[in-house]
Amino acid sequence: MTNPFDLTGKVAIVTGANTGIGQAIALALATAGADVACVGRTPAEDTVTQIRALGRKAEIVSADLSTIEPVQRVVDETVAKLGGLDILINNAGIIRRADAVDFTEADWDAVIDTNLKSVFFLCQAAGRHMIVQGSGKIVNIASMLTFQGGIRVPSYTASKSGIGGLTKLLANEWAAKGINVNAIAPGYIATNNTAALQADETRNRSILDRIPAGKWGDASDLGGAAVFLSSAAANYVQGHILAVDGGWLAR
Repeated sequence: MTNPFDLTGKVAIVTGANTGIGQAIALALATAGADVACVGRTPAEDTVTQIRALGRKAEIVSADLSTIEPVQRVVDETVAKLGGLDILINNAGIIRRADAVDFTEADWDAVIDTNLKSVFFLCQAAGRHMIVQGSGKIVNIASMLTFQGGIRVPSYTASKSGIGGLTKLLANEWAAKGINVNAIAPGYIATNNTAALQADETRNRSILDRIPAGKWGDASDLGGAAVFLSSAAANYVQGHILAVDGGWLAR
């Protein structure tokens, strides 16, 4: 029987692949057989080295996704270097923290531009390629704040709520064209983005008390979900937001 999770021969783009969730997903896809274009402002040299050690192809594609200027180049460079494009993982994102009454326009725009605007236009560029070939998988990285409000992160919450709606819209438009568009909503994962929360003893304790699993997640916990949604096993999954959260939303 053919393994429905096998990604051999597939080419993936992973944004923000240098560290954390992006690196973990890139390595998971490579372990399942995919070749990977590792996209980001900081060259993902360690990620590429690890992928190549697995016997897969990997390339660095340098791009600052705070603007949409490099979006088409990311797709074109991936196709040129790796021979195609089958999977897009929109992971790159930033966060700014401040009370809503003090939040600045600059921090609002920076987060929305990176986390939502660039994600849409990268989906668009990849989608045009995938529509022509009649197949493709797009996985956006959402958040618990796709479902909840949070505190002190108004632009982040708005961007991740937008990711949820965008994922469903693109699924509606592209499902019949052979493209699966879904999202993963990580729970509280121990990464650089959450370092401030982990260091805040009061917030850290309140978070842990809410998680049924009783611990912060590891970036590697997202790998299996990413492989599933990128594979033939998810061919009839469309517009879904898969929470990988240790049970956070269940409580």
